[in-house]
Amino acid sequence: MRAENVVALRLCEQIRQDAEPIAAIYRDLGTASAEHVVSRALGELALAMAGLADRVRAHDLADLDRQLRRLQGMAGPLGMVSLAEVAGDVRVCLTRADVTAFAAVWARLLRVAERSLSADTDLLDQTI
Repeated sequence: MRAENVVALRLCEQIRQDAEPIAAIYRDLGTASAEHVVSRALGELALAMAGLADRVRAHDLADLDRQLRRLQGMAGPLGMVSLAEVAGDVRVCLTRADVTAFAAVWARLLRVAERSLSADTDLLDQTI
């Protein structure tokens, strides 16, 4: 294979977030209480994702479907549309026992989670 035939692909995940759920929390609770609630929820989401990553690295897939469903349930109310959808896609791969697809979609979930959680400050700034 010649070098000019090799193409480097850049992974660029489009992260979809809906600011309305967080804006509603701010409207309902006020700034101080909402900041506490949202920060806590984002922290719990990050911990859940870290726990999932640890389980997958250890090849401990027992109960992973339930944990992915929990992740979806946490991401949805925070407006993290992409994160919830990709967690659902991982569940489909797990249910179908498609190891290759699971590995690919799991890698995508890690990328989406990283970008979603690092973008949470931007999302909060939009709602205040």
